[in-house]
Amino acid sequence: MAMVRPLTPPLLALHKDMSSVKATAAKMEIGGGRRMERVRKAESLVEKAMKGNDASHDAAHVWRVRDLALSLAAEEGLSSHPHSLEIVELAALLHDIGDYKYLRDPSEEKIVENFLEEEGVEEDKKSKILKIIKGMGFKEEVTGNGNSEWFPEFGVVQDADRLDAIGAIGIARCFTFGGSRKRMLHDPAIPPRSDLSKEQYMNKEEQTTINHFHEKLLKLKDMMKTKAGQRRAERRHKFMEEFVKEFYDEWNGLS
Repeated sequence: MAMVRPLTPPLLALHKDMSSVKATAAKMEIGGGRRMERVRKAESLVEKAMKGNDASHDAAHVWRVRDLALSLAAEEGLSSHPHSLEIVELAALLHDIGDYKYLRDPSEEKIVENFLEEEGVEEDKKSKILKIIKGMGFKEEVTGNGNSEWFPEFGVVQDADRLDAIGAIGIARCFTFGGSRKRMLHDPAIPPRSDLSKEQYMNKEEQTTINHFHEKLLKLKDMMKTKAGQRRAERRHKFMEEFVKEFYDEWNGLS
């Protein structure tokens, strides 16, 4: 019978290292598969929950925000952190479910929380996802007080949502939403509101669509939290400024 030679200390250490690498790779594969399954289910939930929304806040908006958020995350150095990427992707996908503007039933506010619990999302991830969703809305910072408790994943998801609210897409979404609420395009007798409280911002019954640019959209560039978001916002902001100027010129018969 051939004798099996025992491993020397260096080979033993190498063997342990390789075993550790294999175990880590296996965990990553399992974790990656779990993330993909959660994302797939979140996408299905988005399509179901937002089916009746107008095109300013539909599933296509969510897909754009998800893509922007993952792109910003890469620029901000989060790509090497699967834990962070899952938080970013799920928060981006779920961020508009239960939006107060579209609530049909108070129970809808709990849809996201229930989904995360049903999917067994780890407590630390769930906590961050819910903080992002509950804190990222403009109404939370309308008074000018930024969210002092934001973290990298929060920043990229919020910036992604705000980027989709400005530029060419933002203009299209703004007028789509205004049309869905039967708002006037413009009324010189109704000036934009300033120094709004959260409650005043949420009450938009007397407002025109063009005023939304002054009350929110033209402020977003300076509210971006990430360097990547700030860079991208510059071009979109400039496009909006040019549009608003042209709008008033045409309204007043000057162009």
